[in-house]
Amino acid sequence: MQVKTGRVHALLGRNGAGKSTCFRIILGLEDRGTGTVEILGAQRTRDSLINIGASINGPALYPHLSARDNARVHAQLLGLGTDEADRTLSMVGLQETGRKKARDFSTGMKARLALAIAMLGSPPILLLDEPQNGLDPQGIVDLRGFLRSWTTGGGTVLVSSHQLGEVARLTDDITVLVNGRDAYSGPLHDFADPDRLEDEFLRMTHSTGATR
Repeated sequence: MQVKTGRVHALLGRNGAGKSTCFRIILGLEDRGTGTVEILGAQRTRDSLINIGASINGPALYPHLSARDNARVHAQLLGLGTDEADRTLSMVGLQETGRKKARDFSTGMKARLALAIAMLGSPPILLLDEPQNGLDPQGIVDLRGFLRSWTTGGGTVLVSSHQLGEVARLTDDITVLVNGRDAYSGPLHDFADPDRLEDEFLRMTHSTGATR
């Protein structure tokens, strides 16, 4: 799988296909077995992971802290100032949440906070696991616009998603995983017309013996 600079790339697959495992391998959280992982054209190292802002397996938040304090703690861990935390909170619309604790946030607010934390320091690559989960329709539209503007500015986005309609609207490239292997990886338009993505995805994942 090759994720190209300045594009939104979606990782697709049925439950258990290996999407989360792929993300964990990229981040060095799980042994890759064979093969290599390159980041920005060079072999992945511990230091090179600073180039990735990630949110996987749900938001990793401190439930007893506010949105601002959560973002500031993560910013401090990255050696960044409080202004950077405030900047990313503003980008996702959480700058006015005051002292409200993260444990009291809606699912959508938690998703927005996780995105703000992933964006700290403006990493060239965003790796987002199901970023639309919990967002209302306006939140999904806002996320789509934000990720598009991120790539327009030269950033790269790798997302996983089960929302194929949104994938068709958002992404440039896709990789379809079936039982841990890529059944297709390349431009979305070479795989299917956007309005046929769901049909083609189901055809491929059924015909290659995927299981739910």
